Amino acid sequence: DAPFSALVFKTLADPYAGKLSIFKVYSGKLSPDMSPLNAGKNATERIGQIFRLEGKKQKPVGSASAGEIVAVAKFKETSTGDSLCDPKNPILYTPTPPVDPVISFAIRPKTRSDEDKLGSSLSRMIEEDPTLQFGKDTQTREFILSGMGEIHLEVAVEKLRRQFGVEVELRTPKIPYKETIKGTAEAQGKYKKQTGGRGQYGDCWLRVEPLPPGGGFEFVNAIVGGVIPRQYIPAVEKGVIERMAKGVLSSYPLVDAKVTVHDGSFHTVDSSEMAFKIAGSLGFRKAALEAKPVLLEPITEMEIVVPEENVGDIIGDLNSRRGRVLGVEARGRSQIVKTLVPLAEVLRYSSDLRSITSGRGQFTFRMYSYEEVPAAIAEKVIAQAKKEMGEEVEE
Repeated sequence: DAPFSALVFKTLADPYAGKLSIFKVYSGKLSPDMSPLNAGKNATERIGQIFRLEGKKQKPVGSASAGEIVAVAKFKETSTGDSLCDPKNPILYTPTPPVDPVISFAIRPKTRSDEDKLGSSLSRMIEEDPTLQFGKDTQTREFILSGMGEIHLEVAVEKLRRQFGVEVELRTPKIPYKETIKGTAEAQGKYKKQTGGRGQYGDCWLRVEPLPPGGGFEFVNAIVGGVIPRQYIPAVEKGVIERMAKGVLSSYPLVDAKVTVHDGSFHTVDSSEMAFKIAGSLGFRKAALEAKPVLLEPITEMEIVVPEENVGDIIGDLNSRRGRVLGVEARGRSQIVKTLVPLAEVLRYSSDLRSITSGRGQFTFRMYSYEEVPAAIAEKVIAQAKKEMGEEVEE
């Protein structure tokens, strides 16, 4: 007989049996006394009872042969896509490649208790349904739930409530805008405070210059003659970095800038690391505001597969979303429209595409780059961000 081998294609969280791994036996025979090898993770699993699934019922069976689909409870290491086999004849099947999600929502727990249970509950759900993705956006600090469509995510939210007792609400996610500078400028950052006893004094001159996209941050110490003592230079840099994280136009991080500290002064008694950190922050903000700061937005690269008769409507719709169509090519009876579109314009695209194509369209997208936001749109984005921060919007 051929040695045993199988591929796990689904995982279920059963309220009674616990984690159920469902797999198809491709060769050989599986019996309860066996300890198959998870070839991808080099881990041995214990079998216990084998079940055949009949609707919602689980029927115990004595063994499973090639071609049969069965389930086993409480595997410790095995998840969807893993291969099981005879330890003496290891084999690794190629799992179905993961499907990229097409829509994302911010997911907000309603209570602290819900927040505590959210991560573990979603982890169990993702074991069952790998097309769900969950994570936290480090910039916007929102929990993000991604999936294959709005209905898919609504069903997931209902399952969270019904099966795990976790109440959440879905919201349109915040766009992770960034800022950068297009010009060069210099400014003085000076912090001086005297309130009886020892004061605070830090003074630095900074020059800011743009770096190419993706250039990150570069800090240069060009101080000569000790006008700022060496021990205070890291404090100046720290102040600059903290201000860059907050941005200068609104609340978005500023990227791709070179900062040079080239002059300044200090006080033998009142100067401190804190004073120079504040001076660095003040100096950078003043210089960056003079260096033609602009807002950047994330651009997505999309491939949209639609019937030929819908291509014109799709291209017209993309143009209205500030999209740039890169090309159209045939795939069988369908057409693939390739385009670059701002993320802000396609947050709810799955439902819009369904409407345009009567449910016959599909798309994939990935993050492509960051580009400058048109001035009129940038003004609105900045004003809205300031409003959300509780700041007064300047007229």
